[in-house]
Amino acid sequence: MLMPRQPVPLLKVPTLAHGDFDLAADAAPNFTMVVFYRGLHCPICLKYLLELGRLQPEFDKRGVKVIAVSSDARERAQAMADKLGAPGLRVGYDLGLGKAREWGLYISTSRGKTSIGIEEPALFAEPGLFIVQPDGALYYGAVQTMPFARPHFDELLAALDFALEKNYPARGEYAGVV
Repeated sequence: MLMPRQPVPLLKVPTLAHGDFDLAADAAPNFTMVVFYRGLHCPICLKYLLELGRLQPEFDKRGVKVIAVSSDARERAQAMADKLGAPGLRVGYDLGLGKAREWGLYISTSRGKTSIGIEEPALFAEPGLFIVQPDGALYYGAVQTMPFARPHFDELLAALDFALEKNYPARGEYAGVV
């Protein structure tokens, strides 16, 4: 389990239009938000990432870099990016499932074609969203076992405003005996 205030796993993935992404070498002024999504087959991911693309300038204003990452291969990631129409959004691909597990993501097996007629990969990672401090420590994390009920980006923006204004620390860091 990832722990707040502790280093997150390494994350290096290629992106479609922004070169290779290396979390350790690409620190943002305030935070980096890593949004793991299921892949092209997921209509809920498309809707979620459309909202992210719309609000990305707001994250930029707050010194928060954003990347959306899936285990899809380049071709499927490009098809998703084409649907998004958000050229400023960094879209990473080829996330290894072992790396997804290191981040605490759940792995699912294919159920065939989805409601939008796109075949699911044999195995793929379920969603997760992580906000990482410039020093590589976890600030916030949320993982899902399904594509539903993800953190809302407008609420995250308000939370980041509060955290930055009040210098609010990452919480959930206690790992001792209870």
